[in-house]
This record gives sequence, structure tokens and C-alpha cells, in this order.
Amino acid sequence: MNILISNDDGYLAPGIAILARVAAEFANVRVVAPERDRSGVSNSLTLDRPLQIKEASNGFYYVSGTPTDCIHVGQHALPDFKPDLVLSGINNGANMGDDTLYSGTVAAATEAYLMGIPAIAFSLNDSRGRYWKTAEKSVWMLLEYLLKNPPKEPILWNINIPAVMPEDIQGIKITRLGRRHHEQSIVPMHNPRGEPIYWIGPVGNISDQEEGTDFGECEAGFITITPLQIDLTAYNQLQSVSEFWQGIKTSNT
Repeated sequence: MNILISNDDGYLAPGIAILARVAAEFANVRVVAPERDRSGVSNSLTLDRPLQIKEASNGFYYVSGTPTDCIHVGQHALPDFKPDLVLSGINNGANMGDDTLYSGTVAAATEAYLMGIPAIAFSLNDSRGRYWKTAEKSVWMLLEYLLKNPPKEPILWNINIPAVMPEDIQGIKITRLGRRHHEQSIVPMHNPRGEPIYWIGPVGNISDQEEGTDFGECEAGFITITPLQIDLTAYNQLQSVSEFWQGIKTSNT
């Protein structure tokens, strides 16, 4: 089996090294990741310039592009390696609820899924480096089970690992995405020349962390697994939207 690994924190991030080390115990591994932190770029592609691909001393490939670019590179640009599974992460911080729309970690998995490759995004609900051992043990356990019991349908899973010690993990919960409030306001500042500059504010507070959500269950100490889908169609609105527009007149009606 061949496993392609990427992330959005960059090829030097500790999470991707852990993920590659664990995956290598089960399969052939190739790492293709951004050359620098590309958190929050979602599914963006680099279309305004060519990509550069380089190989680091540890064998990881790094790309002057986005996580989505990296999946294209790993699938199409590098020889003699066709992935059977794509793993993205382990992200330094959670990717839950609305965060999944912005996450480059989730985007890498999404792009693989669009290519017909089973894909999983892994994130750790901690950004201070305190629980990497929990992440490592959790990923090992999950991969061992997954590869012994391969799913019968294509998968796109978003997995978040709680910020607890390994012995304090409460189990696994299959969850839905929670919700956040809108992000906080723009933060205005001035550069050394006195010119105004602006930072996007931090993420908003959680607004939906009920039982059964990724936010709620991960905070309670569970590993959360959320199955995702690509189709954004609001099927429950098709009829009402059709009725809303039925009175409009066009040149052909």
C-alpha cells in the first residue's frame, strides 16, 4: 500500500513528521507538503505562477504552493508512486465546525477524495505542543484498525484528537460539525513607517458544541470522526427556491 501525506503547517511541522513515522509502520509513505505554513488557504490552487518542488534531507518533498497543490504534485508530478490513501496533518490545532471550510489540512484530504482516493484529515486539539504523544498513539490505533478493516465505500473523514494524556482518552465518537460565531473584528495596527495595516482577527467563539458535535465530544475527551461530503446543495431548499423563482419572466419564457 502507498500512503501520500500532506498538511498545511508545512513540511517542517512536528505533526507531519509524526504522521509519516506512524504511517511508515503500515505502508510505503511519501510526504509532499508546503514549503511554509499555509494554514487557512482552504482549497486554493496556485494558478498565477509555476510550482517548485524540492526534496529535503529527510526525503520529504516540499512545494512552493498550497496543500491542494501538494496533492496534485503527489498524484501526478512525482514518478513511481500512486497513492492508495491520503493522510493530511497532524494539524497543530483543531479543525472542527466551520473551521473545516478554511482549513488547508482538510482541503488536502478533500482534493484527494475528488481524485477518487480515500482521505483522512487529522488534527490535534492543542497548539502548544503538549499532546503530540497522544496524537501519535491515536493515529497508530486508528490506522491499524482502518487498514485491517478497509471501508467498502469512498471515505473523506475529519478526525480530531483531544488535548488529553493518552490514558485519558474517553473513546471514539462519530460526530457532526459544530458551529462558531463569526470571527472577531479586524485588528488595525501601524507599520514602522506609521502606515495603517490590518490583521484578520482571531476565530470566533464556539456557538454549537452540543452533544454529538465535534466541538463538544472532543472537549469531553473523545477522538471525533466526522464524515464529510463535497456536495454543498441545500436539498431541503430546492422546492422553496423553485417556488420563489417560478414567477420570473425571461426572454425565452
